[in-house]
Amino acid sequence: MLRLTDIKLPLDHADEALAAAICAKLGVPRDAWRDYTVSRRGYDARKRGAIALIYTLDVDVIDEAALLARHAGDPHVQPTPDTTYHFVAQAPAKITHRPVVIGFGPCGLFAALILAQMGFRPIILDRGKEVRERTKDTWDLWRKRNLHPESNVQFGEGGAGTFSDGKLHSQIRDPLHHGRKVLTEFVKAGAPEEILYVSKPHIGTFRLVTMVENMRATIESLGGEIRFSQRVDDLLIDTDTAGERHVRGVTLASGEQLRADHVVLALGHSARDTFEMLHARGVYLEAKPFSIGFRIEHPQSVIDRARFGPQAGHPILGAADYKLVHHCKSSHAGNGRSVYSFCMCPGGTVVAATSEPGRVVTNGMSQYSRNERNANAAVVVGIEPSDFVPFDGRLENGQPSPLAGIALQRALESHAYVLGGESYSAPAQLVGDFLAGRPSREFGDVQPSYQPGVTLGSLDSALPDYAIAAIREALPAFERQIRGYAMSDAILTGVETRTSSPVRIKRDNDSLQSLNTRGLYPAGEGAGYAGGILSAAVDGIKVAEALALSMAES
Repeated sequence: MLRLTDIKLPLDHADEALAAAICAKLGVPRDAWRDYTVSRRGYDARKRGAIALIYTLDVDVIDEAALLARHAGDPHVQPTPDTTYHFVAQAPAKITHRPVVIGFGPCGLFAALILAQMGFRPIILDRGKEVRERTKDTWDLWRKRNLHPESNVQFGEGGAGTFSDGKLHSQIRDPLHHGRKVLTEFVKAGAPEEILYVSKPHIGTFRLVTMVENMRATIESLGGEIRFSQRVDDLLIDTDTAGERHVRGVTLASGEQLRADHVVLALGHSARDTFEMLHARGVYLEAKPFSIGFRIEHPQSVIDRARFGPQAGHPILGAADYKLVHHCKSSHAGNGRSVYSFCMCPGGTVVAATSEPGRVVTNGMSQYSRNERNANAAVVVGIEPSDFVPFDGRLENGQPSPLAGIALQRALESHAYVLGGESYSAPAQLVGDFLAGRPSREFGDVQPSYQPGVTLGSLDSALPDYAIAAIREALPAFERQIRGYAMSDAILTGVETRTSSPVRIKRDNDSLQSLNTRGLYPAGEGAGYAGGILSAAVDGIKVAEALALSMAES
């Protein structure tokens, strides 16, 4: 098999054009190869009037060696890489203590799946409910303003990614093609096969629900055990004669203790009480940078026209997305910070994503169809641990407390709750009013999608002054990239505070175990090693492999 990359064809090309492009690229007649598969299909929309599709093709050729020799030095003609997943270990016949996986989001799901497929029969603990019950509880907040602190957008089967756009692309380095394993398992569980080749695959919430259920059934069929509504409140840790700490199990909120020498910490980024417990238990944590900001909504048609021009609405292109970044002037009140778009959801909705009473948090969500009226994305400002000190002045060894970022998040979310009217409505402001520094009194043509509702006013106090100044500088800059971005009727809704984990649970680069607690495997987004469904799932695979090797050798 040969992999041909950067094959460009017009948007509306005929089916036979791909075969002709293969012959032209290789310089051979049609009978020199048998068949092909599409490995990847993207598009180049830089010329809006002539959008091109960009293909990567795997071609089954008659004489691979001869063609490779002919095209030696051509980076676009290479052997097709082996993307088959290979298990690194097999469970021993007798397992004294089964491994425990804490959390059943994308990271925990794939850690558990890989361990189960290797025969380790993991026990999975999730503080939330199974996905369909969790969905009902989440809608209870959106429709009736009733928050369920242990079952919501953040907690429960499937993790926070369940209520998102279901994006399955990432920029992580993946030399072992673990991402392919993730996509393949998703297809087995019911995802559309196109996620294996489109450049920016997504699934959407409704499809994710069924897929997660199917994957749970697979884990259980392989001997895994999944326990919902089981919050882990403590770790059992002992210290050996050499002074080295070892995890020996977990204590549940019910008081039950589970014995385990290998524990995967696949926490979400909102497991704040668990972070506090880990810190109290002496597990090494540190504060890490993250970002804060607002959600912005535009008519999807505005984004489609700006990105695709006359090709807007083409079925292959679908709803347009965007990725924007602006580096503020160092002399400006924005203080040289970066402002960027995050978690862009084409044809989606802004959703309530709090997990704690008396706080307001926003996030974005789309269905597979991406056919809602508005596009939304977070517009966020990068912040550093030094920014956390005004919210939590405790210093440890001269550095901000590892939990200081949580204090900042809680302060902003509590204030957003007050600005919204103390009813889980979110504070909002029209972009034109935000830029002019005046409160908003009524909506224009863009209607907000956030449920249970928004309260118009001023967002000036919703974020620190430097963040407000940075976003005010960035929006006109984004307008120069996407016409209509700073339209006066576009809506900002606050606050977006959970872009990534505010802590990193540091681990050894080789064994992937906690720096100071052996047998504890921090993983995924909550531990600070992923951002999004695909990268979290890949990290879950990596940690499962490290754990399996450790158990197989012991």
